[in-house]
Amino acid sequence: MNLEESIEIAVQGCGAEVYDIVSLKENDMNIFRVYVTSKEGINLDKCAEISRMISPILDLDEPMNGKYNLEVSSPGIERKLKNPRHFKASLGEKIKLKDFDKNSIKGELLSADDNEIKIKTEHGEEIITYDEISSASTYFEW
Repeated sequence: MNLEESIEIAVQGCGAEVYDIVSLKENDMNIFRVYVTSKEGINLDKCAEISRMISPILDLDEPMNGKYNLEVSSPGIERKLKNPRHFKASLGEKIKLKDFDKNSIKGELLSADDNEIKIKTEHGEEIITYDEISSASTYFEW
């Protein structure tokens, strides 16, 4: 079992799901960030509980050469969409994406399967395969 699988099991034990795991550097500090979701929503207490559950796992299998800060949080209302599971969980939401030609597309996500998505844009419906997408995220109009 690898580190991500161990983290997923611990998070599920807390009644949540792993949305994404990201390693990054901010202000010369290594961050190991675990984004989690739950049908009931994610609050600060749930993040603290999950952090306590996965800390011992990270003590045994240290990411980033052992020099990092662990952060557990919700992916937020505006979140990156990286895989079919993310798109399927965002049906009915507004999304924006860029293709590899740097074209931007915005609209409502109507459907998603393992190969493609369908978006309702101001110009009609568009079907886009995942291999055409350079980046994508949900967005919220305030």
